[in-house]
Amino acid sequence: MLELTMAAVTAADAGATAGMQMADAPSEPGAVLRVGRDKSVCRLSTPDDWLFVSRIHLEFRCGPDGTWQLTWLRGSQPDPSSEVRLTVGGHAWPLAYGGTVPLPRGGSGEIVVQDRAEPRSVNVGFYHE
Repeated sequence: MLELTMAAVTAADAGATAGMQMADAPSEPGAVLRVGRDKSVCRLSTPDDWLFVSRIHLEFRCGPDGTWQLTWLRGSQPDPSSEVRLTVGGHAWPLAYGGTVPLPRGGSGEIVVQDRAEPRSVNVGFYHE
């Protein structure tokens, strides 16, 4: 099972949890959870005017062995207008545009999509059983 919680945070409401969204999916091969602006395909969606987030920005996909991986999907622009950081066990590192990383089984962490132009972010917490 992969459990996700997402909060869209602006400088005005930093620390607030209003509008938090949650999604989960069983750890079955081929299961997918997406984060982005396109509500028709993303289980966790951001405000439509947050253009630093692609229509489909992050994809969590379960592999054949039940392990989840995170991919920052490339958008329509050659350079992203955001940065993505992954934090696990107190260690943080940037995720490359178009890059994929495995999520630790039995672990938790946070993915932060930070707007490069304004003080706002999308914070996605995860727990992978």
